[in-house]
Amino acid sequence: MSFVHLIFHNIGARRARSFFTTVAVAFGVAVVVTLGVVTSSLRQSAAAVLQTGSADFTVAQKGMADVLNSTMGERELAEIRGYSEVASAVGALITIEKLNEDNPAFIRIGLPPSELSVFGVRVLEGHAYTARSTNELMLGFRAAQHLHKKVGDRMVVGDDPYTVVGIYSTGNEIGDSASMFPLVHLQASMRLTGNVTLTFVRVRSGTDVEAFRKRLETENPQLTTVRFTTEFGRVDRNLQLISAADRGAAFISWIIGSVIVMNTMLLSFFERTREFGLLRAVGWSRFRVMVLVISEALIISVGGASMGVGLSYFGTTFLQRLPQLRGLLEPEYSAGIFWRALYLAGGMALCGAIYPSLRAAFLVPLKALRRE
Repeated sequence: MSFVHLIFHNIGARRARSFFTTVAVAFGVAVVVTLGVVTSSLRQSAAAVLQTGSADFTVAQKGMADVLNSTMGERELAEIRGYSEVASAVGALITIEKLNEDNPAFIRIGLPPSELSVFGVRVLEGHAYTARSTNELMLGFRAAQHLHKKVGDRMVVGDDPYTVVGIYSTGNEIGDSASMFPLVHLQASMRLTGNVTLTFVRVRSGTDVEAFRKRLETENPQLTTVRFTTEFGRVDRNLQLISAADRGAAFISWIIGSVIVMNTMLLSFFERTREFGLLRAVGWSRFRVMVLVISEALIISVGGASMGVGLSYFGTTFLQRLPQLRGLLEPEYSAGIFWRALYLAGGMALCGAIYPSLRAAFLVPLKALRRE
């Protein structure tokens, strides 16, 4: 019997124990992978809001639990526009409205019509709304397709009737899945007169963007800037908490999985003491015995990782259908997610099998063979 055949023979000889250990590892991996997918998806969706406008960076109120709770007044907007390095600073009011059960997180963006082109809006059909209009809106082309709306159609948003006067594109998936209203009207309907959520800043040619960001934050400590997706946590503490929970779950799953694997391998060690003693007596090295035990643990754990990824897929699909997450959670199963599952399973196997493998490797053959 070859070394590889021996590994699989030992696993198959204890099918029930190997199966339940695999299932335990699978649940740990499933939790970690699901949290990783959800966190990554929410981060991408939320960060896309900050990248909706055609800008070099976005300015928001500092220390917010949710980026959409950011509030900036006319004075702060004027101060940003007053910097010589700023070519344009577009203030946008962004809110979320529930249209129906299928669209619980419909994004509304308030912008003055004079700043639509600066923001990066390109009207594809119809025309832009007027500054003082109270019953006109524009739809991103993705939103129009999803809602089956075209120019001239009527729709109700927040109990108020509107006419779709234009279909637009921004080149941003979130922006193209949203709607746009005259800023003054949206401010009035939300009772936020003079306030905006975010400011999208474009700098003049030749400006050192990073140096200017630092200066802006230093001179305006109540504000923070975001340029890259990885910086989104600076303006949204909720996502920081989700990310922390993700890391915590990974650590706890690793600990629990390692203990379960170690328990399984220790039971196997006690049952096979004579076998290990015989292997040592016929000339097996300590290293080879350790490799045998660790390889068995690795195969069980990798099987658990594969099962865990499958469980994670079904779990994420279920979460995606929850009303609270519908439209916000768009899971992407990247290669990094699968590597994470393998790393976690491998870590469980190595940490759980190291002690049993050492005990097996350092057995005294004669004593082991005498054991009943």
